[in-house]
Amino acid sequence: MFVPAFCTHVCLGAPYGWSAISAQLTRENGIVASAASDWALDLASYPMSVMIAAGGISAAMFGKWTIKAGVRKSLALGGVLYGAGFCVAATGVSQHNVGLMYAGNLLCGIGYGCSYTPPIQALIDWFPDRKGLASGIVIAGFGSGALFFTPMMNMLTNKFLSLPTYLGNSLDIVVEGGKQFARVGGELQEVVYATSGELLKLPYEGLAEGFYLVGSGNTGVASALACIGGMYAATVVTSAMIIKRPAPGYLPVGYTPPPAQAGSGANVHVDNLFKTPQFWFLFSTSTLLATGGMGLMSVAKPMIQSVFADSMPALVTTSFASAYLMALAAGNLGGRLAWAAISDKIGRRNTFHIYTLGSIPIFGCLPYLITQCVSNPTGTMAPVYLAAFCGSTVAAISILGGTFAVLPAYEADLYGPKYVGAIHGRFLLAATVSTIMGPGLLLNLRKVAETEALTDLLSKVDPVAFASKFGADLSSAPTLIEAKTLTISKLMTIMPDGTVDPSPFLYNNTMYTMAGLVSVGAMLHFMVRPVNQKYFEKE
Repeated sequence: MFVPAFCTHVCLGAPYGWSAISAQLTRENGIVASAASDWALDLASYPMSVMIAAGGISAAMFGKWTIKAGVRKSLALGGVLYGAGFCVAATGVSQHNVGLMYAGNLLCGIGYGCSYTPPIQALIDWFPDRKGLASGIVIAGFGSGALFFTPMMNMLTNKFLSLPTYLGNSLDIVVEGGKQFARVGGELQEVVYATSGELLKLPYEGLAEGFYLVGSGNTGVASALACIGGMYAATVVTSAMIIKRPAPGYLPVGYTPPPAQAGSGANVHVDNLFKTPQFWFLFSTSTLLATGGMGLMSVAKPMIQSVFADSMPALVTTSFASAYLMALAAGNLGGRLAWAAISDKIGRRNTFHIYTLGSIPIFGCLPYLITQCVSNPTGTMAPVYLAAFCGSTVAAISILGGTFAVLPAYEADLYGPKYVGAIHGRFLLAATVSTIMGPGLLLNLRKVAETEALTDLLSKVDPVAFASKFGADLSSAPTLIEAKTLTISKLMTIMPDGTVDPSPFLYNNTMYTMAGLVSVGAMLHFMVRPVNQKYFEKE
């Protein structure tokens, strides 16, 4: 039973790997640099939030239905919807229609909501003596989704990739509405300029600094999404044909339920769940714990390049960024397995105390590690600080994974095992809230920091150099920024010597905010106590 349950969750965990393609989605038309019509990083990153949020809401809405329909029917329907959602999203990308892409993400989320809890319920029924480990192994598949999604999408996008037309390093440029145009084939057509620094961050080889024709290439993302959607649908539907629940009353050989679980009164009905204060305390704790990890996962690949690639280009390459995303996925997987096993030894409550109290210094130290690394990138300690940053973020993601792996067993401890599938569907709303809060906070705080950084740089730039570089005077800066013609990386090429590049520090405020949120979660978790007997079913 472990294999189909695990494979199902590997497919459902694809949203965790979405940052593997989010940067490419910001260059869908420009390919090598963002064109004016391309999506901003927040629009390209939110699909992860849409899928996980819709999955949490769907799991809560359909929790009772999955119990009535059974494991196989709910899995089969979920697999079809999930795969179809990727195909709809692929159509949205190919047509550059963000609404259609989000509609596909929403459909993926509904399919994920139908498919998420049935395998967990089945495994807890098969292994009541190892609830934490059983649920942890299944949910580990979900956490490892990026380990499959990232290399598969890299391979597929490279297969379907078409590079844009290179026009040279020097052209007569016309600037209109912040966009850059050049005469190509007798007509004015939009172009983008890619600096050598920007090209180093791309997964393409043989490109030269200069102007490229907008709309003349293809990132391959749309075709790759359609292919992987078919793979996921086939995998989940096949798993639905294999998995099943044990017969009623099944107990493993040699296992005797503890007295507290022996009778029907040991279970809280799902309809009473929201009446218990334990739900709200544990739900809030889980949400705040997951918020930071969700934010990191949503921008992992572009973040590591934005922070470290300019100062350490020989080390932080596109391959390094992909490996970093996969390391986070491995941390997600390892956390779900390791923390679930640990929780069986030390108890779920103690495990959550480790999560909350340990996450505070993890997030709080990240800005320090960034500063130490980029302030002296050629020093002997720079690789050590970089490794410490990567290790700390992997640890944060392991706690994210461990939170959701241990939750089903924690719920069974508090409320009894009978309705844990439907109850866990309600707790998955924590994933919904955190996947909106995490990326939302991170991307918005980053945007504020980026705006402040651009304003500061513009106050120091030479107006003559600016006009020569961008074909417009300083008063046109807001229009150039809106059209994505003016960016920090392009502006740094004309800044006076000694100007510090602010790009590595755009995420600092986010990290401090995450540390503060986890501190609140730590206080809330100390208030979780055993559920009052009045909420349990009567014999």
